Amino acid sequence: MAETTHNFDVLIVGSGLAGLSAALHLAATHRVAVITKRALGDGSSAWAQGGIAAVLAEGDSFQAHVEDTLVAGAGLCDADATRFVVEHAPESIAWLQQLGVPFSREDGELHLTREGGHSARRIVHVTDATGAAVQRTLVEQVRRTPGIALFEEHTLVDLITARKLGQAQDRCLGLYALDQASGKVVSFRAPHTLLATGGAGKVYLYTTNPDTATGDGIAAAWRAGCRVANMEFIQFHPTCLYHPQAKSFLISEAVRGEGGQLKLPDGTRFMPQHDARAELAPRDVVARAIDFEMKKHGLDCVYLDISHQPAEFILAHFPNIRARCLELGIDITRQPIPVVPAAHYTCGGVVTDLAGRTDLDGLYAVGETTCTGLHGANRLASNSLVECMVFARAAAQHIAATPRPAPPQLPAWDDSRVTDADEAVVISHNWDELRRFMWDYVGIVRTNKRLERAAHRIALLRAEIQEFYAHFQVTRDLLELRNLVQVADLIVRSAQARHESRGLHFSRDYPVLLPQAVDTVLKPLSAAGPPQGAKAPVPSNAQGMPALGGSEDTPVPSVGA
Repeated sequence: MAETTHNFDVLIVGSGLAGLSAALHLAATHRVAVITKRALGDGSSAWAQGGIAAVLAEGDSFQAHVEDTLVAGAGLCDADATRFVVEHAPESIAWLQQLGVPFSREDGELHLTREGGHSARRIVHVTDATGAAVQRTLVEQVRRTPGIALFEEHTLVDLITARKLGQAQDRCLGLYALDQASGKVVSFRAPHTLLATGGAGKVYLYTTNPDTATGDGIAAAWRAGCRVANMEFIQFHPTCLYHPQAKSFLISEAVRGEGGQLKLPDGTRFMPQHDARAELAPRDVVARAIDFEMKKHGLDCVYLDISHQPAEFILAHFPNIRARCLELGIDITRQPIPVVPAAHYTCGGVVTDLAGRTDLDGLYAVGETTCTGLHGANRLASNSLVECMVFARAAAQHIAATPRPAPPQLPAWDDSRVTDADEAVVISHNWDELRRFMWDYVGIVRTNKRLERAAHRIALLRAEIQEFYAHFQVTRDLLELRNLVQVADLIVRSAQARHESRGLHFSRDYPVLLPQAVDTVLKPLSAAGPPQGAKAPVPSNAQGMPALGGSEDTPVPSVGA
């Protein structure tokens, strides 16, 4: 039984830019808990290299930034959400400057670089390690801010909702989390919970994401009855370093923005044959072009060459990329960089409004966990970090203006009917199988047959994992695998529902772009109760809360809902 219930005004799950920004905005007036499954700075935000998009240069405009975003989003961006983010981006940059983020400068002014899909220089950056610098600054601020309690090495197990307690009017009451140090599941109670758990890149074999990107918030919100939208749009970054000793090392978009050229092994440049914008085309275009050239020529990788730029220029703009490549024997001032596409960003997620509210009262979501409507069918470069900050502030403001009803006492986590796992190898084998078939069947180019194969394997894996979850003590590896399988299912179902090729979703069976752009919205049956004649939800495991599952519900696709 859980020995502890932690009581707070706000629970924030995740410690990236979205979560820490929200915590800092709320700390003066609320008792805030930041719950993160590893160390405070281990999320995806710290891995962001390129920068943050904001209209700051003379001659640039909000309208131009909006239009660039809409073009990249292939018709699926929400106009209100896009303008909301773009117009609040400059104040977000100013806030970071006030906190002490050391943005790169040139002649005393912020240095603005340009990235693919942008019509102007509007990317604020800290050389080629923007995310790390921003994250480091926020972590320092959070650690010395009263009112913020930090729970590192705590993994989200599930949200606790009124429906799961048998109450008629549903809302989020708190959550269960696994304390890695003790191995025990503890309860957190609060009137407001905010999910900022990032994306799900680890569902694929090759990804630029850290090990934390396992879709925890998306899966938990789905199990709690929230809608999820546009999960078929997984952005594959065109240029991940290809080297046996390099794991998930991203070669920033800014390398192409500053003149880097993509070439075949013989030195032939190929992007002008694929798109008039060449290397500055949006990521989906560049990733598909690389995939095409690799398959056409039987290549393991292609090459990104910026060696024609002066060495001093490269050292000034890309010191970290240069240093990492040099460790591997690649001098980017004289040699091209071997690169391959890799899963990079989850454009879909939990449906929210402009205040970060989900379908479940008391539950908010911010950042890559969400589908706000900003990214549409393809995220424009450097729009992700600014989305985190803008919606973190918006959610914090809404929480601050909302009454704080005292949640009821929460039942302790009951693990009296489960045992320690006797074959943990099952988890590692299933994890490997999932990532490999998702890469093979649900990658950059898709077909109906590939999606059917993936769906079949997901069903088998999910049944096996649910049985494991029902009978053995939870571990972080098991929880992450459970969430990844749920997210994989949502990605495949969304892809099967889209009968066209748009943005990041390219299907050989449906290569034509339909005239009307509509969202793919999945709604769990448990959100409104099962339809007449359907089997009622049953407990998904022998531990925890009754009917703690929900992941077994069949989603109802609603195109354009």
